Amino acid sequence: MTSQIAGQKAPSPDADQIRRAPKVLLHDHLDGGLRPGTVAELAAEQGYTALPESDPGKLGQWFRDAADSGSLERYLETFSHTVGVMQTRDALFRVAAEAAEDLAADGVVYAEIRYAPEQHLDGDLTLEEVVEAVDEGFREGERRALAAGHRIRVGALLTAMRHAARSLEIAELANRHRDSGVVGFDIAGAEAGFPPTRHLDAFEYLKRENNHFTIHAGEAFGLPSIWQALQWCGADRLGHGVRIIDDIEVAGDGSVKLGRLASYVRDKRVPLELCPTSNLQTGAATSYADHPIGLLRSLGFRATVNTDNRLMSGTSMSAEFAHLVEAFGYTFDDMQWFTVNAMKSAFIPFDERLAMINEVIKPGYAALRSAWLFRETVPTSGSLAADR
Repeated sequence: MTSQIAGQKAPSPDADQIRRAPKVLLHDHLDGGLRPGTVAELAAEQGYTALPESDPGKLGQWFRDAADSGSLERYLETFSHTVGVMQTRDALFRVAAEAAEDLAADGVVYAEIRYAPEQHLDGDLTLEEVVEAVDEGFREGERRALAAGHRIRVGALLTAMRHAARSLEIAELANRHRDSGVVGFDIAGAEAGFPPTRHLDAFEYLKRENNHFTIHAGEAFGLPSIWQALQWCGADRLGHGVRIIDDIEVAGDGSVKLGRLASYVRDKRVPLELCPTSNLQTGAATSYADHPIGLLRSLGFRATVNTDNRLMSGTSMSAEFAHLVEAFGYTFDDMQWFTVNAMKSAFIPFDERLAMINEVIKPGYAALRSAWLFRETVPTSGSLAADR
């Protein structure tokens, strides 16, 4: 997985090069990516008194500790606080705008951010008003990022909760807003006891409407969840999908045998929205070096790198790639491979995906390789994108 440039072996990129590299993010939760300071400020403004800490630094650490605790109750509690302060139009606008800004500053040039509109109705907003507020926030964040020298495009994925009974309603909502910032649909929540087949009416509706959807599957529950998401529901992508590793056998001599489901996923180029740090927190791997992404990349699966919940995991796209560079010795070639995979798998039209690949991503990595080879200074990936 190392690359050769003009006969020289390219080194692994350093932290600054990783940050400047153009990146594509497909799996990021809006309510899992707030700035700690924003959570504290919104709580103070709204009279929300349930936060465990009021100091932003201590609060951010509390979120990370809770996510690392191994306690599902503590992990779920983190979202009760973020969702708790996201019940007004102004709060949703602010959180969405800051998400776009933060990702752009981290070198992300395209992002699909997901959220569940049904979880933001306690302040008397309607579903339509929730979607409109978030979309306006994303567009404002894009403008602020551009003013700061970075260009990012953000699309929304509307999520329905697996344990609820509103998936068809949310799918219809996503379809109504498909020309105003919403690029697809998702279901999320506990997999065990809530299989994707409970929501077949929503998926059948979306297929009739020629719309896109991903399904959280294969994060904790395993192969049956993946099989149902693909073969019963018709998912375009798998949210996580990391448990596909359970259908891959590695012999003592290093030879690899794929089961029928794993073969299908690879052969059909089903995108896997892998989230390394989050997967470690949920027990899918014990270390970055043991994460299935290394094997999946070597076998040519359509693997992508994602953040899941930036606040709870204390992560960013740059941090995720830095962990993988350290664990697997990845180079610019590997980073570009993951990034192109993600862009190919985005829920926007083909010509727009192709333009992003050819006009932003490939030139961005070419400039970074050239800078390494000739020891030159290059502009940031966001600036490269902004010039095009």
